[in-house]
Amino acid sequence: MIKTETLELLEWHRLCQHLSTFAATKLGTVAARGLQLPTTKTESLQLLAQTKEVYSLEQQLDSSWSFKGIEDIGESLERAKIGGLLSAQELLDLATTLAGVRRLRRTIDAKTEDLPTLTQLVTELRTYPELEQEIHHCIDDRGEVTDRANPKLAEIRSQIKRLRDKIYKILQNIVQKQGGAVQEAVITQRDGRFVIPVKAPQKDSIPGIVHDISSTGSTLYVEPNAVVQLGNQLRQAERQEKREEEAVLRALTEKVAAVQEDLEQLLAIATVLDLATARARYSWWLGANPPRFVDVNQGETVTLRQLRHPLLVWQQQHEQGTEVVPIDVQIQPQIRVVAITGPNTGGKTVTLKTIGLAALMAKAGLFIPAKEPVEIPWFEQVLADIGDEQSLQQSLSTFSGHIRRISRIIETSSLQDSLILFDEIGAGTDPAEGSALAIAILKYLAEKALLTIATTHYGELKALKYQDERFENASVEFNDQTLKPTYRLLWGIPGRSNALTIAHRLGLKSEIIEDAQQRVGVSASQELNLVISALEAERREQENKAKEATKLLEQTERFYTEVSAKASSLQERERELKISQEKAVQQAILAAKGEIAQVIRRLQQGEQTAQKAQKATEELNQIAERELAKTKQPKRTKPGYKPKVGERIKIPSLGQTGEVLSIDEEEKQLTVRFGLMKMTVAVDEIESLDGQKVETAVKAKTASSTKTKPAAAKPPVAVRTSKNTIDLRGSRVANAEADLENAIASATESGVLWIIHGKGTGRLREGIHEFLKRHPQIERFELAPQNEGGSGVTVVYLK
Repeated sequence: MIKTETLELLEWHRLCQHLSTFAATKLGTVAARGLQLPTTKTESLQLLAQTKEVYSLEQQLDSSWSFKGIEDIGESLERAKIGGLLSAQELLDLATTLAGVRRLRRTIDAKTEDLPTLTQLVTELRTYPELEQEIHHCIDDRGEVTDRANPKLAEIRSQIKRLRDKIYKILQNIVQKQGGAVQEAVITQRDGRFVIPVKAPQKDSIPGIVHDISSTGSTLYVEPNAVVQLGNQLRQAERQEKREEEAVLRALTEKVAAVQEDLEQLLAIATVLDLATARARYSWWLGANPPRFVDVNQGETVTLRQLRHPLLVWQQQHEQGTEVVPIDVQIQPQIRVVAITGPNTGGKTVTLKTIGLAALMAKAGLFIPAKEPVEIPWFEQVLADIGDEQSLQQSLSTFSGHIRRISRIIETSSLQDSLILFDEIGAGTDPAEGSALAIAILKYLAEKALLTIATTHYGELKALKYQDERFENASVEFNDQTLKPTYRLLWGIPGRSNALTIAHRLGLKSEIIEDAQQRVGVSASQELNLVISALEAERREQENKAKEATKLLEQTERFYTEVSAKASSLQERERELKISQEKAVQQAILAAKGEIAQVIRRLQQGEQTAQKAQKATEELNQIAERELAKTKQPKRTKPGYKPKVGERIKIPSLGQTGEVLSIDEEEKQLTVRFGLMKMTVAVDEIESLDGQKVETAVKAKTASSTKTKPAAAKPPVAVRTSKNTIDLRGSRVANAEADLENAIASATESGVLWIIHGKGTGRLREGIHEFLKRHPQIERFELAPQNEGGSGVTVVYLK
């Protein structure tokens, strides 16, 4: 009884309702609404493992986790078990359920190593693909028995179609011939018989059986005598069709009944998987983390940082509620009783419910909405006395109601593994007696229960911490300036008595406040409040320092990450540059080797003479000089300083700084403004604010002995003559290179060489172009215009 009351007090049913919205099937929705709490720690661990595995599975981009097609077939299985007949739609639902569960099993089997708990769950699962195939063979996607299900059925349906067509044709002829007697030219049905709407005054025009009359009596629905016999035959054929369909459904139902137990097991596993999915999705929505069950008897601490009430989170997200203020819970292993003090509406009751729900969620396999690490004991029972149990019918006062519920809690077995929650323990009676009773109850539970958390207004309970190490104080924070609670939970500090302070600030007369202070004992009250106030101030200071330290740590980590990234980037750029330089050197070596090989090949062709040897030597020297010049890396110089418009600069000769208004590049002058004055200065008279000078180009000295630079030669006119044309058609590339070398030497004066290589396969043209690219005397080359040979001729321009 007390367990059920506790679930109601903690609003567990509301949490289950929220959980059910994350289920994918009707089975899961129903199961989530009536979620049962496990009775052993092993069951809770298994549920948590299922939740973790589904959570991990759904985070993967390639996840095929879907419950499509799975239906609630429980009632159908029960009816099949007792010999009932399943409808075509029920059988179709069973087939899609088998297929849906099989897909889930395949997804699990594909990731067996990562999903050990789910794998064990579906190991013995049977999905009967042969039964699914037979159902689909006999029933189509519309939930109707197919013609192929039974040869006799197909024949009957063919007969039905012929009879309907014949009846319809006869009725159409009657409607056309007796148009004046027909109310409307339509053919309809009444009680499964084809009829014509006939005007009541002219019913004798179309003799037959009247099956219906309109509400006004002006229309009679008549089955003409001409189709009555055919209608009887149609009705018999339809009955035969119905019997054959039932025979098909009966045969399938019997096959379902034969494996009914396995199918019920399959349905149970599908429900378990959907529940695990709902828990995972709800946990993800809450931003929750998986709990670890700790053993306080082994010295482990209860840790729930930034814990939020799940129902308040739902209210904030779906009902535009206020922002949820998280609480921090950290209970040392020796603590057995926590006394929470503080003002009314300060959040004490919400704190109790939050901790209670966290314990139940962990037990049910749900993640807890708190920051990692989430560490909480496994409680065999969660028992609570929260709220007012006043009853006029039973003549119970508030105090009596509390005592009756506390008595039931204390009498419950297995207190040693229980979490006990008391709201305003000892309230509702004389403060002195209520306080004494509360202390006695809490000391009893310190011996018997695993953990007890109680809220109270009694100051005497604050002192228990200093008398017994099993007791701890906590309080809900109260802002003295705004006279409002902050809803934050402070550990190790009891709540201050704020009643007189609040009353004074709300305007109650000073003499009344002073009289009240004298009655409660001025010195003792002030001394206790001063101590608590000092503790609260010290705590706030430590929290501020901790926040500052956290910010500094975050900045340091960010700077370290940025520096590391830049260092890695520089190393990568250096590596890429080195690789690029090595590739360039290799390419230069290959090119030089190619040119040297050509020189040697030309020297070997024909007669070797001293003149040719001398020429080859000169060519080799040119190649060496050119390639060496390529590989030499020029010294990099720091780019000179150049002022920009709008920039601040210094004018050392005037001892002023100014702003650049305009720059004359040709005259090497700048217009500068400083103060109210503008002036034009030479670029070499200024410098940047950090002392950089402007680099100016040195003008070459003019002298009679200095050679004037010749004007750039105009590009040669591409005039084709017999002297600057060479025909290489039919030659091989190796032979053509020697002829080309001679032709280039002869065409130096004209500056243009026409090479006729023809179109053909294009290999000769490609070989010639590769040779021209490497030749030091070639400036550029291009294909000739279409009227000069197009792609069969190449025009070469020499340096």
